Amino acid sequence: MTDRVSAIARSVEALLRRHPVIGGDRSGGLAGPDVLVGLVGRGIQLSRSPAMHEREAARLGLSCAYVLVDFDALNLDDADLGMALDAIASLGFHGVNVTYPFKQSIIPLLDEVAPDAAVIGAVNTVVFGARCVGHNTDSWGFAESFRTDMADVRRDRVVLFGAGGAGSAVGQALIGLGARQLTVIDRDPARAQALAGRLAEGNDAVLDTTEDIATAVTAADGVVNTTPMGMAKYPGTPFPASLLRATQWAADVVYFPQETELLRAARAIGCRTLPGIGMAIGQAARAFELFTGRAADMAAMAHHFEAAA
Repeated sequence: MTDRVSAIARSVEALLRRHPVIGGDRSGGLAGPDVLVGLVGRGIQLSRSPAMHEREAARLGLSCAYVLVDFDALNLDDADLGMALDAIASLGFHGVNVTYPFKQSIIPLLDEVAPDAAVIGAVNTVVFGARCVGHNTDSWGFAESFRTDMADVRRDRVVLFGAGGAGSAVGQALIGLGARQLTVIDRDPARAQALAGRLAEGNDAVLDTTEDIATAVTAADGVVNTTPMGMAKYPGTPFPASLLRATQWAADVVYFPQETELLRAARAIGCRTLPGIGMAIGQAARAFELFTGRAADMAAMAHHFEAAA
């Protein structure tokens, strides 16, 4: 173990010692729970993932510690991701969820990527074992939320804002949900083109990109924001909400706040809206099963999410 990995491991171990499920025993060691998992990302202190996983585990008779490995709070650089992964694994974690901005950059650091994540090109769940395996539960989580609350909306033409890890997962879900034309928009046009090209493989849907936001939004049946815009740390909207009409729908993957500025403006115009809470709960339920081998109850997970407010 390198000096840097050891230093990161000590920082994460300090988080474990402060966790009520773990703490330290009299000899200074750590008492391991049945399930030790966490979340790796930036600006994640308001995440409700700990509440969902720990309370669902308790409902099933398991002890669980879910730790936030926040690169901002720990003053880590993006380049530390591989070493952080090694440090976390060395501490006996069963796995981690992965969020912004690491869902794509983590892939080369893994031993194996599950087929669904390989197609999507993004990982949001890593399971440790003999091999370090990446999965994607975001796509299923978004699709399940959409089918539950937006099954009757038109989706012939959809605009997807964001070509990062969340955008990759949601784009795949939208095609599976029947989107006939999907326009990808990103502040980096090359990244938008790369995602559109990847999503077009083996699909009948028409994939394109544009920098003409106004024309794309005006012509769309609905729009989906998968960028960080709208999070507490990144206020605002990914495009002028005034472009929307009441006949359109708007979805967001951001779940804190539950109603982003985009969704609030869209609802005021008269649009149907889909908040990110459904995707957050769905992806967590699937990740919980990967971590524990036990099926999570979606209704119970939703209750855990709301109870953490």
